[in-house]
Amino acid sequence: MNLKRLPLLGLGSIAVGGALFLAFRKLAHRSPNSSMIPTQRVRRSAQLAIVGARGGGNYVSMKARGVLATEERREELRSEFELQTAEQVTQVLGNMRGAMMKLGQMASYLDQGLPEPVRQSLAQLQSNAPPMAYALVKQVIIEELGGAPEVMFAEFAQLPLAAASIGQVHLATTHAGQKVAVKVQYPGVDRAIAADLDNTDLLFQMMNLLFPGMDPGPIVAELKERIAEELDYALEAEHQRMFALAYAGHPYIHIPQVIDSLSTQRVLTTEFAEGVPFSEAIAWSDEERQLTAECLYRFAFGSIYQLHAFNGDPHPGNYVFRPGGQITFLDFGLCKRFSAAEVQTFEEMIQAMVLEKDIGKFREIIQGIGILPLDLEVADPELQEYFGHFYEFVLDEQVMEITPEYSSQSVRQFFDLSGPHAEIMKAANLPPSMVIIQRINLGLFALFGDLQARGNWRQIAEELWPFVQAPPSTPMGEKIADWQNATATQQA
Repeated sequence: MNLKRLPLLGLGSIAVGGALFLAFRKLAHRSPNSSMIPTQRVRRSAQLAIVGARGGGNYVSMKARGVLATEERREELRSEFELQTAEQVTQVLGNMRGAMMKLGQMASYLDQGLPEPVRQSLAQLQSNAPPMAYALVKQVIIEELGGAPEVMFAEFAQLPLAAASIGQVHLATTHAGQKVAVKVQYPGVDRAIAADLDNTDLLFQMMNLLFPGMDPGPIVAELKERIAEELDYALEAEHQRMFALAYAGHPYIHIPQVIDSLSTQRVLTTEFAEGVPFSEAIAWSDEERQLTAECLYRFAFGSIYQLHAFNGDPHPGNYVFRPGGQITFLDFGLCKRFSAAEVQTFEEMIQAMVLEKDIGKFREIIQGIGILPLDLEVADPELQEYFGHFYEFVLDEQVMEITPEYSSQSVRQFFDLSGPHAEIMKAANLPPSMVIIQRINLGLFALFGDLQARGNWRQIAEELWPFVQAPPSTPMGEKIADWQNATATQQA
């Protein structure tokens, strides 16, 4: 990450940023329990300017202190600068919520090439953002459910379990004695998101900050189209019910049931899921990490090909892990449903690239759906090298480990316009369904890099691909096949 770019942020000069910092420093330093989300476009832009001003001051200080220092001391100063800047970015994004915070979340798990202090700080945005005041939580529940939390629930914890970009989650107990998770939407976050999505320049600045040198267009386009869907908890509940029904009784995959009587458009109540966060799961034994990775893989691609749907926000804060490969999947606000025609196209691309290894046929398919223009002159080997990377882990029946380096390469393969495939990338025009597929791939690979995931992904994929339907290739696959047979028998 080229942190020299942090002081700029489109401001033109550090002096401008400094003036904005003085004007808005109270806003940036407000208490973690503050309830105010800035919703106006100017104020949200100014908060990003604060980051630029601070980053500029930090950078100038680092360079001045390092003039006469040894190389070892200069490296220490660079590390201090990275950590200080990352903490400031995290503080501002955490208080801003909305689309800006979503970008920070994405950066924390997508780019394995970020300096570790930066990743660690941004990772807090996945579930540990500053919470809103309990008085506001109470206000939303009264407005949505018709009574205060202590009336609508037998018990309700005032401190949240997690706080993220759209809302925060509280542990509660229903009057029937069921332990539940209650997600409450931040008041004003809808206006904050609208302000962010209207401010394309600001989105591009944030993308350039978090992913220097990469084309922000695809992610920004997806954010503008999808993130607003997260505001409708009633729609999220509908998605979650569909997944819960499809995976009912599954030996490894668990989807919490929605409590309909305690859910509305801004409050979503579901059964509580026991387990540990991703930060603990990656410290498990190698055997446990491999089971975890296999379950993630089966859920992601099994859902696409069997349900024609996927939870479109694949980041670590949306999963709860238990030993033995069991995972609870949370947050279906960005659920993507694929049409039969879209899934058929995915299948045809796999058949051409993976099963038949026919790059000419693959070219015809992607030109037919508009990914590449008909007049782009690119040789087959170059086309194979670029697009083949995204299929590399299933090209052959072999055990392959997904490393952090592979994850970073995948991100850059998709976004870095300065690389050897710039001509293809500049000409490519991804349909919306393909953008979300790449986000799923990149998010999954990022998790796999942390898990040091290792497996014969081709064999598992052939179990999931409906045009192959291979027999189980692992003990987990065998248990899932037994569940599928038992479910089919019950439904017959």
